Amino acid sequence: MLVEISLLALLVVALIAFFISLEVGFRLGQRRLSRTNDPEKSHTSALQGATLGLLALLLGFTFAMAVARYDNRKSVILEQANAIGTAELRSRLLPAAQAEPAGRLIREYVETWLAFRAANDMAQIDATEAHASVIENQLWKLAQEATTADPHSIPAGLFVAAMNDVIDLHEKRHRSILDRVPEVVFYLLFLVSAFALGQIAYSSGLSGHRHPVANVLFACIIAMVLVVIMDVDRPRRGVIQVSQESMLRLHESLKAPSP
Repeated sequence: MLVEISLLALLVVALIAFFISLEVGFRLGQRRLSRTNDPEKSHTSALQGATLGLLALLLGFTFAMAVARYDNRKSVILEQANAIGTAELRSRLLPAAQAEPAGRLIREYVETWLAFRAANDMAQIDATEAHASVIENQLWKLAQEATTADPHSIPAGLFVAAMNDVIDLHEKRHRSILDRVPEVVFYLLFLVSAFALGQIAYSSGLSGHRHPVANVLFACIIAMVLVVIMDVDRPRRGVIQVSQESMLRLHESLKAPSP
């Protein structure tokens, strides 16, 4: 559900929730001010430090999880572009009856994956991925024709091996898009962040001083960090996106005349 919400909306919701936590915590602290003592203040400070430490740990681990998935998506796109480029080069070694249609299909295949990245809704995503599978089947049929015509053909064997890699990377690319940090982790982060900010404000209430600037700035920083982590974890929406440069360069090279 979170992945469908815009980052700006999430930022606004997080800030509102955090500001409410600050206000509620401060008011509770103020109500307790006349009945508090030094041991209670020490205990509250210890709990506040423990909660902030837990929040820092959760933020660090979640950021590492999101970045690892982001790096994996970059690697998969590079591997896929290299595999398709290799298949195209090896297709040129096939007999003319298979080489010409194979080259045309591979160019169409690259364009399909570029359209897959540009797709905005699930219908377009499913349609482009289904079209990629159809092209893979057509290329595999050409490989079968080449090996049937000459079972001992080295170029045909090389093309079959390259197509195996291309088909394997299709599934790997698909899984890299679906592999995201579980949403329950983000819900937990929002909950712990709100609780930590509430504790900070509660301590302020016990001391009788609101500290509005410091508390509000800290709430804004936590909200922005959460939104950035979610942005890194989103493969299709947001500001931080995986570069398609390797696939675009392959597309340009395939449009150039063959040497």
